[in-house]
Amino acid sequence: MAELVHPARALWWLFEPVHALTYFSPEGRAAYEAAGLRGSWRGYFAGRSAPLGAVDAAPVVAAFFNFAPGMVERALPDVWGRATPEAALAARTAGAVATLERVLETVKPDLIERSVTLLERALDGLDCCGRVLASANAALPRPEGQLARLWHATTVLREHRGDGHVAALVAEGLDGCEALVIRCALDVRREVLQPYRGWTDEEWEAATARLTTRGWLNPDGTITPDGRSRHQALEAATDLAASRVWSAFRRSELDELAAALKPISTACRAELPQLNPIGLPTSS
Repeated sequence: MAELVHPARALWWLFEPVHALTYFSPEGRAAYEAAGLRGSWRGYFAGRSAPLGAVDAAPVVAAFFNFAPGMVERALPDVWGRATPEAALAARTAGAVATLERVLETVKPDLIERSVTLLERALDGLDCCGRVLASANAALPRPEGQLARLWHATTVLREHRGDGHVAALVAEGLDGCEALVIRCALDVRREVLQPYRGWTDEEWEAATARLTTRGWLNPDGTITPDGRSRHQALEAATDLAASRVWSAFRRSELDELAAALKPISTACRAELPQLNPIGLPTSS
């Protein structure tokens, strides 16, 4: 019997690639470079944190959670001397639209329109209490154009889920590096995640040692039965925290949204690098 997937997780699998694709696309990089943000990480940190304003590193370390503080500090606040938050926001939207214009060229416009309508309905009832990144993105004016609106809606929803996931990790007593070590013990290669998040080998090994002492990992670095159970519990907590978003939708409407998003998501996933830190399953 196939394992049942929580509806909030199934929808995340579908809308996450729409948002995440722009971090890897040439159009996204070009838009940030045109705004004065050369180098992929300058664009990433400026674009993703811009809804918070011209903040220093500390709140971004807290909100992004699993990036090494030193990696964040190399980008912030330096990026604000290169581009204002307003310029970074304009660049990320321009890059997202240009990317989606190419990637979704063959997707029927009515599927995009229906996805936008249903996703924005979810935004209309969104509760962002305790969710800083979601709240900051939700407070932005909704952009004009179907593709810009599609990207904005998926961005708010993925940050909303991400904020809830961070809360679940904190409730389990985990820090950012430990969360990554656990993920690598489950299904992601360390050489993929560690460089993307900036942790040193010494920091990684220290996190591994802490998790071993606390019973999450075996001495060989594999996850213990208790660690697996606790990980499943925090993932269930993440799904629960995200489920309220969809509580006003009938099951038929959720199925309709999933059907509309499926070809959009498939096209976006096909453009993602095979090795990436997003954490999506290999198929959905």
